[in-house]
Amino acid sequence: MISRYVLSLVAAMAFVAALVVQPAAQVGKGIADLNSMPEAELGAFPNMTPAITKALLAARPFATIVDANKFLLGQGLSADQAKAIYEKAFIHLNLNTCTEEEILLVPRIANRMRIEFPEYRPWKTFAQFDREIGKYVRANPGELDRLRQYVFIPVDLNTATDEDILTIPGAGPRMVREFKEYRPWKTKEQFEKEIGKYVGPKETARLWRYVVIQ
Repeated sequence: MISRYVLSLVAAMAFVAALVVQPAAQVGKGIADLNSMPEAELGAFPNMTPAITKALLAARPFATIVDANKFLLGQGLSADQAKAIYEKAFIHLNLNTCTEEEILLVPRIANRMRIEFPEYRPWKTFAQFDREIGKYVRANPGELDRLRQYVFIPVDLNTATDEDILTIPGAGPRMVREFKEYRPWKTKEQFEKEIGKYVGPKETARLWRYVVIQ
């Protein structure tokens, strides 16, 4: 007969194992990437005229949602019109570097998140995000899932799994292959040189937002 001690030990080990399991996803899913979505989808947004759509395509990739927001306001959209777009398309926030200005551009986000997002840095997993941010949104079912769509934790180029890489918007099987082929990655310049062979400088810059070399 198995003793209570052994059962307790097994349960404790299982609990610890659950804590250290790393979820595959590193980029939130659900919201479209404003930097890579097709022209036809961009043009379908309310108030996005053909001229604004063409101008946005030429201007991207934007380094942050703040830059994209300034561009859209400069094209004559109101703050509310831009926010309406962000309900469907956004430029994901790097949880470890995003500013207060970036955070507050997430539609309908609680003001306190400008404090909570930076407080728990460094962010390492979405399990951590769910645990810490979940404390503040328990009274609002679905809010944690909604917020997760807008953020990302950079993917480590030297250890990321195929599943990690595929969470990056627009990164398909080819990028999985190329990201892994040039390991070990050591510098941003190396990334720009090698990945730039396949997608060009603008797309390389967009992909660089989502990765880190550790």
